[in-house]
Amino acid sequence: MVGFLIESGVEGKSILEVGGGIGGLHMELLGAGAAHVTNVELSSGYEAEAAELLEEKGYADRVDRLLGDFTEVGGDLRADYVVMNRVVCCYPAMPKLMGAATQSSRRFVAATFPRDRLAAKLAVGLGNLYCRARSIDFRGFVHPTADIMATARDSGFVTAFTDQDFMWNAMVFERAEAGPTIHVPAVSSERIGD
Repeated sequence: MVGFLIESGVEGKSILEVGGGIGGLHMELLGAGAAHVTNVELSSGYEAEAAELLEEKGYADRVDRLLGDFTEVGGDLRADYVVMNRVVCCYPAMPKLMGAATQSSRRFVAATFPRDRLAAKLAVGLGNLYCRARSIDFRGFVHPTADIMATARDSGFVTAFTDQDFMWNAMVFERAEAGPTIHVPAVSSERIGD
């Protein structure tokens, strides 16, 4: 997915990453020439390490970090690329999240999320049982892939890239009126941990 975004011409573009943690993915895009990143993160636990890493890499002046629920604080945010790496599965209201992402994107929405298959559902279910047993509020979700694609389509986006491994889908949706871009063929692999 990152390779597709870089090949699509990320140079000089703005990135909005939702749930970027310490920022590994958007730092890779900055290294490939992206101009600016806004990261919206729900947890404040990443901030100190992210600030240190941004200073170390020399990107501190090119990244804004916001705290809060993206669907609530992201209304006025716009970027060329919206990236959500393993975020859709952490949010109960997928249409609300995808709707906010498509509203904020001028060109691409990139997302990774669990495949809608039994193995992923079992893994997420076991994770949820663990969280419940430990009194942790977090819950994971396996949203139907068809629903994610329909939400993007209904917002005026077409599928530009797909890839998957044993557990994860990676998809990039492109705003239909943005015009054609390079289309990397879908690659299906059964490797775990990609």
